[in-house]
Amino acid sequence: MKDVTGIKEIIKPENLVYKRSSVLTDNVFSYCPGCGHGTAHRILAEVIEEAGLQSETIGVAPVGCSVLLYEFMNVDVQQAAHGRAPAVATAIKRLLPEKFVFTYQGDGDLAAIGTAETIHACNRGENIMIIFINNGIYGMTGGQMAPTTLEGMKSSTSPYGRDIKLMGNPLKMTEIVATLPGTYFVTRQSVHTPANVKKTKKAMKKAVEYQKLNKGTCFIEIVSNCPSGWKMSPVESNKWMEENMFPFYPLGDLKVPAVE
Repeated sequence: MKDVTGIKEIIKPENLVYKRSSVLTDNVFSYCPGCGHGTAHRILAEVIEEAGLQSETIGVAPVGCSVLLYEFMNVDVQQAAHGRAPAVATAIKRLLPEKFVFTYQGDGDLAAIGTAETIHACNRGENIMIIFINNGIYGMTGGQMAPTTLEGMKSSTSPYGRDIKLMGNPLKMTEIVATLPGTYFVTRQSVHTPANVKKTKKAMKKAVEYQKLNKGTCFIEIVSNCPSGWKMSPVESNKWMEENMFPFYPLGDLKVPAVE
């Protein structure tokens, strides 16, 4: 191929820096600029491809921004009613135990209408991977306050900020499920920097391998930003996330197997 100066440049395979995963469809991501969903999708696609599980994977996406996953992933995906993804994933995994099964859910879905399904699936130790995107707000439906919205954090339904006396405390779902006997691996990560992307990908790889052991539920929270819902630029939202979300939702492993 030629550049603008006419100098020939041969791109050799060994010089390839990045290749788009075949698990991703040709559709262009429709998420808001700066949103973490696209990066989370890319990581998940790479992990599935590298594990050779594309034809053996079944995902479950419920309602919210996460429902768009089926447009971007070349794997079987079943849509679930709002909050019911863990219940649907439970049925799929029990009927097809040889498949790799995961759910992909937002905080409004998983921690509000789906609280019971999440808690009971984890408590039973269903052999699935749950990916939990926490951006502290209802992103798709108008920026309403979510169970994960921080104290003082503004939303369309808490325009003066979350008032603990009136609205209760933010819910730390990952800490809750880590206490349940059915969970095998529980971690909280992010995707806002290259270093954090690597950590999140490593966590997903572990969850893939752990599912083969049939030891229980793997739960991966990804703390993300929502530039549109937070009314910030992508850069501003990442900085706000680091300064406000991470102190309340600290990154790192909460529960790991005693012997891997």
